[in-house]
Amino acid sequence: MVREEIVASTRTLQWKCVESRVDSKRLYYGRFILSPLMKGQADTIGIAMRRALLVEIEGTCITRAKSEKVPHEYSTIVGIEESVHEILINLKEIVLRSNLYGIRDASICVRGPRYVTAQNIISPPSVEIVDTTQHIANLTEPVDLRIELQIKRDRGYRINPTNNSQDGSYPIDAVSMPVRNANYSIHSYGNGNEKQEILFLEIWTNGSLTPKEALYEASRNLIDLFIPFLHAEEGDIHFEENKNRFTPPLFTFQNRLTNLKKNKKGIPLKYIFIDQLELPPRTYNCLKRSNIHTLLDLLSNSQEDLMRIEYFRIEDVKQILDTLQKHFAISLPKNKFSF
Repeated sequence: MVREEIVASTRTLQWKCVESRVDSKRLYYGRFILSPLMKGQADTIGIAMRRALLVEIEGTCITRAKSEKVPHEYSTIVGIEESVHEILINLKEIVLRSNLYGIRDASICVRGPRYVTAQNIISPPSVEIVDTTQHIANLTEPVDLRIELQIKRDRGYRINPTNNSQDGSYPIDAVSMPVRNANYSIHSYGNGNEKQEILFLEIWTNGSLTPKEALYEASRNLIDLFIPFLHAEEGDIHFEENKNRFTPPLFTFQNRLTNLKKNKKGIPLKYIFIDQLELPPRTYNCLKRSNIHTLLDLLSNSQEDLMRIEYFRIEDVKQILDTLQKHFAISLPKNKFSF
């Protein structure tokens, strides 16, 4: 367990991890603070962050299992201690870590007698099993256990219909929620108009990511949701009354780029998100699926790297090169060894 001193500042907004621990391979805990906040702001942030942590973060899990010669979900197999239904429940509890998108295949192929655990799952290289000791079944006799699995990355909780399958294929309720629980509390200090708040945020995860990673992911997802409002154009808004009222110009991405070029200190590239590059939706989605979220992430890749992205085309690369050249006067190397 790690503890740090809380250093309150009345001048700049700061966040800090004040406690972190690993209770088990499938249970991580972290406690964070954000301060100083004006009265009421802690509730605004706490409510949004708690929902983003529990609902908006993606996770990877097993969504379907198939085994031949299984008449129905509640049947039993000679030589296997658990029923088919119990095995499906155990598979549902397997914790996976992956950045994959779409459906991937995995399998279990073992012969008893033996205990079958998550370690016996044959999965793609892109999928990591967080706890290989998770129990699946106990084979008490020399019988074969062959199960085909489907793995998918998603978010939230999806209940699949339990209709019996004729081919021995059964859906598994998908629990794509890396964050097990999230709570927030508020500490107020000061008097009268000088009253300020400290936000305490507690996060428990299933081990597929740390609480700090979950906090970063939830924050980034909230930013993605609000980006469209920053891209609003003045022509989209019409006021019929108070025409003489002064309206400050909207803050656009072009303004930010101009300021970036003028500012000698510059803005760190990790704080410029690809959402702000105004790329076509298909190009943007391909980059996001490849974990390219900021300008720094993008510049860490070559043109050759981008062409390896699934569904990426040469036109997409040209669009990115044109954007980088136009706004930043920089380009991407053709390959990792280009200088």
